[in-house]
This record gives sequence, structure tokens and C-alpha cells, in this order.
Amino acid sequence: MENTVQTKTIWNRHFIIALFGYFFLFMSVTLFFLFPLFLEQFNPSMSRVGLIMGVHSLTAIIVRPIFGRLIDIKGRKKFSLYGIAFLILVLPLFHFIQDAGAFPLILRALTGIGWGISMTATMTICSDLAPVERLARSMGIIGVAGLLSVALGPLLAEELINRFGYGALFNTSFAFLIGSFLCILLTREVIKPNHNNHFRKSKYLLHVSIIAILFMSAMPVVHGAIRGAVIHFIALFGKSIPVERIGPFFLSFSAAAVLTRLGLGGLSDRFGRKQVIFPTACLISLNLLLISQVESSWMFVVAGLIGGSAQGLIFPALSTYFIDIFGRENKGLAISLYLAFFDIGMGFGSVFFGWISDLYGYRIMYLAAGGIMLFVASFFTWKAPSPK
Repeated sequence: MENTVQTKTIWNRHFIIALFGYFFLFMSVTLFFLFPLFLEQFNPSMSRVGLIMGVHSLTAIIVRPIFGRLIDIKGRKKFSLYGIAFLILVLPLFHFIQDAGAFPLILRALTGIGWGISMTATMTICSDLAPVERLARSMGIIGVAGLLSVALGPLLAEELINRFGYGALFNTSFAFLIGSFLCILLTREVIKPNHNNHFRKSKYLLHVSIIAILFMSAMPVVHGAIRGAVIHFIALFGKSIPVERIGPFFLSFSAAAVLTRLGLGGLSDRFGRKQVIFPTACLISLNLLLISQVESSWMFVVAGLIGGSAQGLIFPALSTYFIDIFGRENKGLAISLYLAFFDIGMGFGSVFFGWISDLYGYRIMYLAAGGIMLFVASFFTWKAPSPK
């Protein structure tokens, strides 16, 4: 049975503790954004570095849907602690890396498994601890914790490496995992696992057809692909114009995303998921059109503000749309599927849009991305199932 959180405020004690647990977990992973610098001392090829870094995401994508279902049946807190504990066991082994061969590849694959399990379960715990009627707003706040860790993690990692070396980087990541484990240990389980309810839930899931899931997947896949196109190629595009500095774009993008999620993240709780997703997708399309016409630094900043605002709106609306469709008792599965589709889009989208930029240039690439987003958003609004 679902025990609803009695308080009407999101900022209850258990939510805050769980949110810190999520933030610490995310920080432990974002410190490894600078892991390629550690591998560089072994003179590997760039394709080898890409493989070692990319296998982390690949294994996370594979395990998320599997463990997302188990999280719903066996309990969110249990699997969050299992996943974090698994990372705690694996992480000290990074001290023993002596080349860029099979050993770091295996370790990154293992951390991807632990990350895929713990991140999905911990995010689900945080959303459980917020009032039901503020689900989208809570997802927006959880996303802010992730954005902050993405901004702060690499900065902290760079400082640690410069001052104390890579050993300190691994130890700090380990310390964040311990902090995350303790925070989750202190939180309470809101939705109690009910093993006798397993078959009822599975039967319920049969009402969500494969065709419906394919229609639903279109938006997170394309959103992930376009996010990858913006993040991975915007610096190269800025250099080609040329624009003196691209940093202000990322700063304005992140600031707008954080402020929008905090201020308007709950918009779809009031007006409906699709009613927010479609106009936000149109805003993303218009922003991609603006990026394709950028000629100066100030235009880059404006594009960053618009893109960040749209990102701040679409994530909570789209992620809670999946939860609404599958039902809150299947929240772990819903979140894991959403994240898996988004990550697939990020991976394949970078390759696809990179191919377009090779053929036609960055401006045409961003124009194409905007057109694809507009088409898929229209298709999604028309064909994807609507939450009850």
C-alpha cells in the first residue's frame, strides 16, 4: 500500500536528506568526468578513451529497465543501498590501474551497473517523499541537484588533481558515496514493497502496449539526441564562427535551467503533462533555429537562456508523464525507462548529428535538429497515450 506523505510541503526532512543522498551520489560520478586525464598518462588512443568512458553509460542503460522493475517490487531503499554499496566496493580498485587496457574498462562497466541501479532507485525515493500533487515540481528539484553536481563535480575534480593527484580524486568520490549511503539509510520507505502484489502489478503493466511505449519513447530519445547535439558540438560551433568564449553559453544555460525548475518545474502539475511538453518542445525548436543563426557572443548567451529555460520545463513534465502512464506503484520502472530512452538518444544522437555536421556544417545540423524536434513533438502529442 502507498503511504502518502502527510505534509503538503516538498521541503520535509526526509525529502531533504534523500536529496542530499542523490546529490552526493551524483557528485561521486561527475568527479570522473576528468578520468580521461588520468588515462592520458598511458598514451591510449582516443577511441580507447571513448570506449572506457562510454561503457559506463552502456551498462547503466542495460540494467536500468531490469532493476527499475525490481525496485518497484522489492523496495526502492533496498536497491538504492545495494547499488551504492556496490559502487563503494568497486571504487577503491581504481587505485590499482596501471594501464588503459581491460582493467579500467571492466571497472567502468561495473560502476555503470552500480550507477544505473542506485541512481534510478534514489531518484524514485526522492520523488516518493514529496507530496503526490507536486510530483513534477519534485522531479524538477531532483534535476536541479543533478545539474549542480554536473557544474561542481568537474571543478572540484580539477582542484583535487592539481593539488593532490588522482588518488585524492578517487578517495573523494569514495567519500561522497559513503555520505550518500548514510543519507539513504536515514530516509524512510514511503511505498512499502508488497511481494504478494507482484502479479497484480505485472498484469497492470500489460495495459501499456509495446506500440504505446514506442510512441512514448519518441520524445525522450529525440530530446536526448538534441541535448547531445547542443552539449557536444556547441563549443566547436562557437570556435568556427568565431566567438571568443563559449563559457557564458553554458553558464546562462545552467542558470536558466536551475531557476526554471525551481520556479516553474511544477507547471505540468497544474496544466497537464502534454500541455507543457508540446509548447516546450516548440520552444526548443525555436532555440535551435536561433543557434543556427548565431553570429555574436550575446546571441549565444540569449540562446543559452532560452535553451536552459526549455530544459528546465521539459524534464519534470516528461519524466512525470512516464510515471503517470505506468502508475506510481511502478515508478521505478517508469523512471528507468525514461532515463534509458534519454541516454540512448544522447549516444546515437551525437553520432547522427555529427554525421550531418560533417556533410552540411553546424548551422544546417541545428536547423535539422529543430525540425526533427518539432515533427516528433507533434507526433508525440497526436499518438502517444494521454495520462488518466
